[in-house]
Amino acid sequence: MGKEPGLFDSALAQTLAYIHYLRESGEEFAPAAPKSEIPPAPGDDWTRLKNSVLGCVRCSELARTRKSVVFGSGNAKAKLMFIGEAPGFDEDQQGLPFVGKAGQLLTKIIEAMGLARQDVFIANVLKCRPPGNRNPLPEEIMNCKPYLLAQIGLIRPRVICALGNFAAQVLLQTDRTISQLRGKFYEFEGIKILPTYHPAYLLRNPADKKKVWEDMKLIMKELEA
Repeated sequence: MGKEPGLFDSALAQTLAYIHYLRESGEEFAPAAPKSEIPPAPGDDWTRLKNSVLGCVRCSELARTRKSVVFGSGNAKAKLMFIGEAPGFDEDQQGLPFVGKAGQLLTKIIEAMGLARQDVFIANVLKCRPPGNRNPLPEEIMNCKPYLLAQIGLIRPRVICALGNFAAQVLLQTDRTISQLRGKFYEFEGIKILPTYHPAYLLRNPADKKKVWEDMKLIMKELEA
């Protein structure tokens, strides 16, 4: 018996339908994406999704103030996906996720796990930088969430590591804090989600790096199972 369509499948269908609507109405997509670490994915859905994200103007303030749309980077067939909050200044400048100081720390964590950035996929809940790095607004999260779910639905990772409160709360639909959520897996649409502290938090609170490493060891064990 086939698997019933889940939230990811629904989000993907809705997003692709939106792309079809834009095409039929004569809307133009954004120009081709700048060079990134993203390898080709099979089929046209990945390309259509990426073009739709790059051309998105749903959040007028973000579309007006951004320099880049940060789609995400890494392996489009990754078993492990890291999801953060939103791009910062460096990410907006380069068009790639987690490339600032927090991103450099995330890269070290990934390498300590015996992996490289090209082995995983890294994305954010929001694809555009909020002005002044302010917190994402609820309507911005709602506008961008279908894109994130469509990414997850196409990649189908075994494990998602949710970095920080926003990513964990959006994915798990909870108001519990990261301190309350971290340290264990949660099941969602057949994918295991493990919330942990955001690397930016660790830069301010280095004593909690040990807790994050404990979480990474749980992920490594799960991926080896």
